[in-house]
Amino acid sequence: MNLWLNEILVTDAVGETWQQQARVAALSDQLRAKAFGITPENVHEVIERRSHLLKSVFPAFSQFCQTSLQVQPEEMLQVLWDLWLPLGMKLALQRQQLSRPMIQGILGVQGTGKTTMSKVLSLILQHLGYHTLSLSLDDLYKTYSDRLVLIQQDPRLIWRGPPGTHDIDLGLNVLDQIRQLQSPVMVPRFDKSAYRGAGDRTTPEMVTGVDIVLFEGWFVGVRPINPDVFKTAPPPILTDEDRTFARDINLRLHDYLPLWERLDSLILLYPTDYRYSLEWRKQAEQQMIAAGKSGMSDAEIEQFVNYFWRSLHPELFVNPLVKNITLVDLVIEIHGDRSFGKVA
Repeated sequence: MNLWLNEILVTDAVGETWQQQARVAALSDQLRAKAFGITPENVHEVIERRSHLLKSVFPAFSQFCQTSLQVQPEEMLQVLWDLWLPLGMKLALQRQQLSRPMIQGILGVQGTGKTTMSKVLSLILQHLGYHTLSLSLDDLYKTYSDRLVLIQQDPRLIWRGPPGTHDIDLGLNVLDQIRQLQSPVMVPRFDKSAYRGAGDRTTPEMVTGVDIVLFEGWFVGVRPINPDVFKTAPPPILTDEDRTFARDINLRLHDYLPLWERLDSLILLYPTDYRYSLEWRKQAEQQMIAAGKSGMSDAEIEQFVNYFWRSLHPELFVNPLVKNITLVDLVIEIHGDRSFGKVA
C-alpha cells in the first residue's frame, strides 16, 4: 500500500509531497488515466476530490471488507483508490449528464467479482448522493415451475443460466419503469437455495428514487455471433451435438437484444485467460466445504462450467467485445490471482 494513501486517511491536511506522489501515480498509467478522464490539467482537482471521497467512504468500506469479504480493509485500499473510487466518480458524472436514471451494465464470467464491485460502487455512489439499485441477470430467471416446463420442451437446459432461462419481458418492464422515473418499482429477486438449489423467485423488493441501476451478469450485453464460427469452435464444443446446442443458444441471444438496448454503458470484467473462472469456482467450492457447507467436487464443477462454456464460450462471445468500443465503454483486466490489470 502506498504510504500517501494512509496519509490521506489519518491526517486532515495531506502534505504537498504526498499529493505530488498521488498525482504522478494517477498519470503514470496512461490507459487508466484516459479511461477516467484524468489529464495534467485536472489531476490536482481529481486527486483532491478522490481524497475527500476516500475519507468519507472508508468507514463503510472498512466494515464491508470485514463482514462481507472477510479481509482487512488495508488489503483492498489500493484497488479502492486506483479503480473503484475513480469508477464511481465516472458513473456519477455520466448520471449527471442524463435527464433520467442510468442503466450501467456489468459483464463478467463466473468469479470475476461482479457482485463485489457492484456493492462497492453502491457505497461510493451513495456518498456522492446517488441511490443505486443492484440488479442481477439471475433475478430475471423464470420461475421454478416455468423452468420445469422449459426442460420438458428442451431437455438440454438442465441448469438455469443460459439464454432461454430468463423472463426477458420482466427485465424490460423493470428497466423501463425506472428509466421513465416511475416510483415505487417492484424489483424481482431470486432465491438460489429454493427447491434444493434449483432456485425460484422470492419476495420482490420495492424500491423508490433509483438514480443508477448496476445490472450485472455473466452474459449481460453479449451479442449473437456468426453461426459459422461453431464449425471450428474451441473445447468443450467438440461433437456435432455440442455444436448444435451452441448454435441454438446463439439464436436465443437475439431475444435479449431489447434488454441490452436499455443499457447506457457497459463495463467488461475481462479475465486475461477465461479458464481462470474454472479455478476460481473450484476455490469457492473448496472454501464452502471447509466451512462445513455442501459443495461440488472438482469433477462436478468441471461438468458444470463446461456446460456454460458449451452454451456461450467466452473465447467466441466475450473476447471479441474487448476491442469493440461501440458496445463496451470500459474493459477491466483481471489476472489469475484476481488482481486488476489494464483499465481501458
